[in-house]
Amino acid sequence: MKIVEKIGNDVSIISLPSENILIGDYITIEEEEKNSQLVVQVYDERYLDHSSLIEDMVRDEVMKASTDWVESDPLQINTISYFIQDIRLLKCKIRGNIDGNRFTSSVSWLPSRVKARLHKIPVTKMMQLAGQNGLRKINIGKTHSGEQLHIFAESLDGQLNIITGKKESGKSHLSKLMASELVKHGAYVFVFDLNNEYGGLDRNKDGSHNTNMKCITLSPSDTLVFKLKYLGLSSMTGLLSHVLDIPGASLREFIKMWKVLESQNSLSMRSLGDLIQTSRCNEYVRDAIFSRFHTLLSSKLFSDERSFEIEDIFSKFREGCLVVISLGQISPLVRQMVVEIFLTKLVDLLEKKDIPPIFLFAEEAHLYLRETYWGDIITRMRHFGIFTTFITNEPNAIDDGIFRQVDNIFLFNFTNDIDLEKIGRVTMIDTETVKSMVRTLPRKSCLALGPTVVNLPVKVEVAQMDTVTLGQTRLFFESKKELLIQKNK
Repeated sequence: MKIVEKIGNDVSIISLPSENILIGDYITIEEEEKNSQLVVQVYDERYLDHSSLIEDMVRDEVMKASTDWVESDPLQINTISYFIQDIRLLKCKIRGNIDGNRFTSSVSWLPSRVKARLHKIPVTKMMQLAGQNGLRKINIGKTHSGEQLHIFAESLDGQLNIITGKKESGKSHLSKLMASELVKHGAYVFVFDLNNEYGGLDRNKDGSHNTNMKCITLSPSDTLVFKLKYLGLSSMTGLLSHVLDIPGASLREFIKMWKVLESQNSLSMRSLGDLIQTSRCNEYVRDAIFSRFHTLLSSKLFSDERSFEIEDIFSKFREGCLVVISLGQISPLVRQMVVEIFLTKLVDLLEKKDIPPIFLFAEEAHLYLRETYWGDIITRMRHFGIFTTFITNEPNAIDDGIFRQVDNIFLFNFTNDIDLEKIGRVTMIDTETVKSMVRTLPRKSCLALGPTVVNLPVKVEVAQMDTVTLGQTRLFFESKKELLIQKNK
């Protein structure tokens, strides 16, 4: 390998095919006189573009097409010519400098084209030099060079993460892996599960119980119902405002009714409905409140007899748990109601320090992500302890205010320039690198960006899991094939 040119932060290197350098690899550039090494990363590769090479290729093709005899080449000149034609030009970005046993992002010298020696450096060694550390390992897969790659659970603590990419690219597989590993390390993980695909993580593929995974699944109107007294006034006003869009005058009247019932110690759905009907407030105000009350009633999320209480999870599972909130079989409106209830109640409990911090995974976040309540949680999440991971194939659905606070991004295959440019603007990595690397990613491989990989872009082939990972696409012709096989038996 030899340096060809440096323009700004870009370095061009010529490489022989036998040197086996791939997009995403890191290369060190060193000189004897220097005590440090320059580190660059390959983000693209192309053929060496020179007019004389193209002329040789055209001449060879014309000769082959116009002659029938066997060419004698005792000096193997053609072999050398073909070898030169296959030389690659590696487009690289400068990532920083290795000084002793420490990697820094600062660069203060220009390497010599003649004296510089170039070597490929393993990704795992780069991460060690950059200061990756922790006690709780999460093996997320391997690099394209076959190195086992791990991150630390501590690097997800207190962070805002986004897992995004095209449909069927492997986003949910990575989120299941991360969620289950966090639980194994004693964390409490709440998942908004729209496709009912997390419920199998407590079972191994052979059907046996996974003893390392403590999991509870909550289904709205079944195991997930609430008493008004448990939710409290703040949760109900947030629900009416953010989800049911109640007018301000009606909300003020609702608060008065709530306080009346609360003072009489008779707060229930039945008594609330009676009070709304007998209220002497403005007719339009009463109708607005009653229509929202009817929506609450028809959602089957509220009961006067029993109530699910979030605190019970923490008292029952002392060393971490996966809490799957099943949102697959309910209407979009009820789905938003469940999300709003959980968010406001979790914030309330965390602010009172009644529960420890939690990790929240929001599957298909674009379907219920609304700035009104998510924006507040993201802004203040580090203060009350909700650390969110959004999983979505529509990054444009995420507000710019939230995007600017993202710490880690796990980016699967994308070809849409608009999405890639938006992601590139909020990362420490240039958009050119993101676009070039992500477009060629195979399924279940991602580009990791952020503190989890010490701010070094890393291509990862996500590891397989030993547990049941539901959520596979149901295919029409696959079911027909099974029926045909059974018929032939």
